[in-house]
Amino acid sequence: MIRLTIFVIALSLLGLVSAQEAVDGQFPAISNLKAGVAKIDITPSDVKGMTVIGHRREVNGVRDPLRAGVLILDDGETKAAIVTMDTIGAWEAMVEKARVRISEESGVPMENIMISASHNHSGPGYVEHLRWASALIEKLGVAAKEAAADMKTVTVGYDEDEIGFGINRRKVIDGRAVVSLNKEGPNDPRVKVLRFDDGKSLTPVAVLMHAVCHPCFFTWGDKGSQPYPGGFPKMSADFPGEAQTFVEMCYGNKTSSMFLQGCAGDIRPNLPGYPYRCADEADIQWAGRDLGGAVVRALARNVTREKLADRESFYKIKVASEVVTLPGKEEDRKAELMAMKIGPYLLLSMPGEPMVEFGFKLEKAIADRAIPIIVGYSNGNLGYIATADSYKVGGYEPNRSPLTHEAEAMILRHLGKLADKVVGDVFESFSKHPKDVKKRAEQEEKRKAK
Repeated sequence: MIRLTIFVIALSLLGLVSAQEAVDGQFPAISNLKAGVAKIDITPSDVKGMTVIGHRREVNGVRDPLRAGVLILDDGETKAAIVTMDTIGAWEAMVEKARVRISEESGVPMENIMISASHNHSGPGYVEHLRWASALIEKLGVAAKEAAADMKTVTVGYDEDEIGFGINRRKVIDGRAVVSLNKEGPNDPRVKVLRFDDGKSLTPVAVLMHAVCHPCFFTWGDKGSQPYPGGFPKMSADFPGEAQTFVEMCYGNKTSSMFLQGCAGDIRPNLPGYPYRCADEADIQWAGRDLGGAVVRALARNVTREKLADRESFYKIKVASEVVTLPGKEEDRKAELMAMKIGPYLLLSMPGEPMVEFGFKLEKAIADRAIPIIVGYSNGNLGYIATADSYKVGGYEPNRSPLTHEAEAMILRHLGKLADKVVGDVFESFSKHPKDVKKRAEQEEKRKAK
């Protein structure tokens, strides 16, 4: 009888252990990587009569909040941070101050902080609204402190989906480029999604979504479209904000979603008009839920057992950046380029509005060496970055760019070199020869001191 009782107890314990090892909706998150995330409201406290930047117009209320997100990553040796904001740009003066504040609160080296804007055309300007600008820096520090205080061991999943509301806005007619919605023009409808999981549930700790389209749904176009011929009269985070809210809602507001803008210099919402119209509530819901739905589909697909089996267990963080001098029409312009590698995922960033073909060219150059995510509007606010070919036919983007056509080749070459450094498969990046080791150390010290 005693033996039988012991046997039953043993079976029960085995069953309990087995159940604990295979709880539905949970999975092991075994890796060297830790992540912490926080989001914060950065909407101005008083918007009545405020002029928003992009297509300038006066607003008198708030449709939805502007937010910033801070994602802190730590591989055990190197810390990095990705900051996203529902603003039109990542202004140089703001980036400089924000890096200091974020570093103080999180311990992330300033040179390892990427600050990126969604390029929202319905928010305040940094120089134009100094009181808001000062508060923004403090709020980024608060978010960084919160993120750094709640670090979790995570694994990273990746998947893609598509959106259907973006369209090229350039068409060449009689040898010159005009502003026209061009469904035959180059476009990138892909949505790239990174999810950071602690494995305790199917709800991600953090979500990074990447898409390619101007957030200018609410700006005026032909100034004749109803019901907003002068542009939408309220502040808004545009479709990236709507999509982030949708994703978070799908997970019971227990995750933090962040938006990275791609090479959207010549991609805008498909809102036909003369040449286009201002969006209404139906339009913004269409776009926000289109992007949000694409993200949620990718997120859900990525935690199937087959996808989980493909995840890495080791994520090395490497960051490299360089301030390059680019040829300008009136004067040369400085631009910070950055490469950030998180395991197999490679972020390459530019400080302005690159046309969509920059993304295609950089991805082709990286080929099978890493999973590329090309980010614009980061670590500076240079303006339009047009392809060399676009200067031959002119149009809005090359005409408005402060750069000459020679800038494209320089940007691609320098970003390629930065990718070499962080991917680490080029001989000079891993050579143990004393000269190569010394050269790498000198380059890193120079980067930290810039």
